[in-house]
Amino acid sequence: MKPTRQSQRRPHPRTRIRPTLHRLAAMLGAVVLLTGIGIGTASLAQAAGTGQITGYQGLCLDDRSASTAQYNPVQVYTCNGSGAQQWTVASNGSLQVLGMCLDVYAAGTANGTKVDLYSCNGTAAQVWQPQSNGALLNPNSGKCLDDTGWGGAGTQVQIWDCAGSANQSWTLPNGSGGGGGTGGFVVSQAQFNQMFPNRNSFYTYSGLVAALSAYPAFATTGSATVQKQEAAAFLANVDHETGGLVYINEIDQSGNYCASESYGCPAGTYAYYGRGPLQLSWNFNYYAAGNALGIDLLHNPNLVATDSATSWKTAIWYWFTGTGNGSLTSHQAMTTGAGFGATIRAINDIECNGGNTGEMQDRVNDYESFTSILGVTAGGNLTC
Repeated sequence: MKPTRQSQRRPHPRTRIRPTLHRLAAMLGAVVLLTGIGIGTASLAQAAGTGQITGYQGLCLDDRSASTAQYNPVQVYTCNGSGAQQWTVASNGSLQVLGMCLDVYAAGTANGTKVDLYSCNGTAAQVWQPQSNGALLNPNSGKCLDDTGWGGAGTQVQIWDCAGSANQSWTLPNGSGGGGGTGGFVVSQAQFNQMFPNRNSFYTYSGLVAALSAYPAFATTGSATVQKQEAAAFLANVDHETGGLVYINEIDQSGNYCASESYGCPAGTYAYYGRGPLQLSWNFNYYAAGNALGIDLLHNPNLVATDSATSWKTAIWYWFTGTGNGSLTSHQAMTTGAGFGATIRAINDIECNGGNTGEMQDRVNDYESFTSILGVTAGGNLTC
């Protein structure tokens, strides 16, 4: 049976990248790109604001037990919206919670020096400079705020040599390192790096941001929460489709994705396999996406695998046009309250209604993880 024009998928399951497979591949270094370690200082004026500071695994920087005692430990903890997690980025470079300041113990400079609370005093031990890679640099020590040992909830933070690693990437309220990225995108580069620590170098953040101009309503519609939920939903589906932005091309390229159309398959019968962030498939999708974007993808499908911005644009195109066997596009699903489950139906409906519960749940898990990184709730209607 010929698939509908909205469908990305064959009417039977394709070779899939199971979550265990793509995570193992990343561990083995099959296609691994570690986040860069270059550091550039961001504007404190941009970063000014009050709210949660989120880090590795979406955990929040937390004043343990909401205490205002001197030397009280500062830890990472499950985000809960309490006053112990409401940090103010002050104009003098300090980070303040409950009237106290984030402080390097005894103005230490050694790796492993604990970070705690102390009365705000304007000293160099309380200065934290946001960096372009999401790090928080204490210039007095020359070291960065670090989630000790990549620990879980309850782990006290420390300073350590700046490494550009995910456990040193922090999202500040309303600014640098989080709360918004280049060009107003609601996902910062630091958050993007945190979501995709092992991504292929082809999938650049700059390519994604450049692609946004093609669909200006993407992640800009509705409330701030809805905008972040849409971005998280898109990137969660991308994560699932590409094994964490590791794979560019479909693993099994032997499938015949050449439907009978007047324009045919000029690039070859087997040329229209899945490529890019949402694994664009079928000649009619390459044709329609190319027409919408002003790019001849029917004759040049490999552009989706060789030009980062074009690749991201095709994914966003499908986000705005594809419905699968449902009635809503993914953009409509996330901006009308239909929920994340409807995006799964639009992108790969064979996983719905018990078709492949494991694959569906992997997408949901990714979505919940990414909304946590962005500091918003996941909402309802998560499955299909």
